[in-house]
This record gives sequence, C-alpha cells and structure tokens, in this order.
Amino acid sequence: MFRLALLLVAAAMPITASTATDFKPLTWPDLTNRARPAADATISYGDDPFQKVDLWLPAGKGPHPVVLMVHGGCWTTEIADRSLMNWIADDLRKSGIAVWNIDYRGVDRPGGGYPGTFADTARAADLLAENAAKYHLETGHVVAVGHSAGGHLALWLAARAKLPTKSPLRTVHPLKIAHVVSLGGLPDLEATAASPDNGCGTEVVARLVGPRNGDRADPYADTSVPRLLPIGVTQDLVNGEEDRIIPFRLATGYVTKAKAAGDPVTLHTVPNTGHVELIAPETPAWAEAKRLIVAALRK
Repeated sequence: MFRLALLLVAAAMPITASTATDFKPLTWPDLTNRARPAADATISYGDDPFQKVDLWLPAGKGPHPVVLMVHGGCWTTEIADRSLMNWIADDLRKSGIAVWNIDYRGVDRPGGGYPGTFADTARAADLLAENAAKYHLETGHVVAVGHSAGGHLALWLAARAKLPTKSPLRTVHPLKIAHVVSLGGLPDLEATAASPDNGCGTEVVARLVGPRNGDRADPYADTSVPRLLPIGVTQDLVNGEEDRIIPFRLATGYVTKAKAAGDPVTLHTVPNTGHVELIAPETPAWAEAKRLIVAALRK
C-alpha cells in the first residue's frame, strides 16, 4: 500500500551542519515492516476506497474518550493512507482511548485536491458525532492528532468554524475540536509552498489548494490555517530536532503567527527525533505526544 517515494528521498538527504549528530533516524520500513495491528471497525462515508474511517475501540463499555486521527503522506494517497497510523492508534486503544482514524482522497485521486480532500476530511470528522452513540464515544472533548500533512488537516478541522461564509467547505455545525496535537505538521500552506526543501515539495500544495481564478481569488483563504487564526483552540506542536522531512522553521513560523493572533499554542521540540519517530509508539517523541493527548483528554 505504501510507496513512500517522496518522503524516502527527503529522509535520505544529507545532514546539514546544524543537524549533524550521531543520531540515526528511523526509516519508513522500520515502522511499516513490523506486524500491523487491526482496527475494530471500518465505516464508509463514500464510494471511493479511501473514503473510510477505522475505529479503534478500547475494552469496556465506555463512554470512551476519543482521538480523531489524521495521517500524512503529503496529501497524496499513493504515498500513505490511514494504516500508517495503526501502531499509535493501537497504543492509544490499549490505554483506554478510542481512535477515529480517518482517510481521505489525496490530490492524486479522482475528486481529490480542492475541494475534495478537504470535504472528505470534514465529512469523515463529522461522521464521528453521528456514530458516537452507537460506539459509546465521548465527543464532548475531542482531541485531533495529525502527522505531517495530517497535522495541517487536523488544525484545519479545528478551524472550520472560521471558514469564509462563501467557502464551499463551510458547514453549519462542524464537529467541535477541543485540542490539537500536530506531529511534525505543515500548518502553513503558503510557507510550505515557498519552502523547496520540505519533503513534500512545493507543487503538491498547488494541487491541494486549487487554482486562483475569478471566482476564487485567494486559494489559501479557506485552506491554510494561518488565514483562519485565531481558531480559539489549544494547540501543541511536537517536532523532531532532527527531522529532515519537515523544516523546523515551518513549526516556529506558524507558532509565531498563532501566538500573535492570541491562540494558545506551544511548540515541543524532541531531541534525537526525526519524522518517523513521531508515530512510532516506542519512541520518546510518541511518549511526549501521548502525554499531551492524555492531559488534553482529562480537561
């Protein structure tokens, strides 16, 4: 299922002077070649094979606290799908936390890009509220967790109430997100598009946000999170000090903008951590992310 070509190329980039250490980062095969745990249920919300959600249910009757999880992969289905998050979803399930792990059509799928990728992400999120009673899920304090490109989508989900009135992505009652934990995310699409050293490249952003035209003069207005600030949601960004895929300045730049807008946002920098470590359950990076998730669910 995985053809992590773009990310593998980025991971193989030579270490710069600022990141030269003896640290040896995890590779994607280090994660994906291990035994893969299975979800408890899969829910469809469309006809495309990727319009699905995997539900990870802990033992017991509930109601279960719930994390809404969004995978990365440069918004490109060929690179990754929701199963990339299986290992941390399983770890949360073992800790008594339900996981609503969503998938969506990437920019390389028919109907993906704008508005499809965003509409899928929104529909998959709203499906959580519709299924909460059936699966005994507590949706009063949902924590969204996204990795890489999924970090952008998790923050975007939390910002949906701020979408422009004329946006086709705006809905009347979007699922309320109480807290976001972004793992090596790409929250600022404009900054990503201007950063040729990011592991996703710059062309994918244009495919994601769609063209500029007479009816839509600013394609970032309803797609890039900084345009929607303040979103009024607590945000934790967890980034690896040795991440060769997502430039660290993309995190610090977004944090500066979010704080200036008045949002409660904190950047957590994890030493000896690359990009894959953020979603590998045995790592200090995931331990930090999990600590933040558990603390957020307790509020």
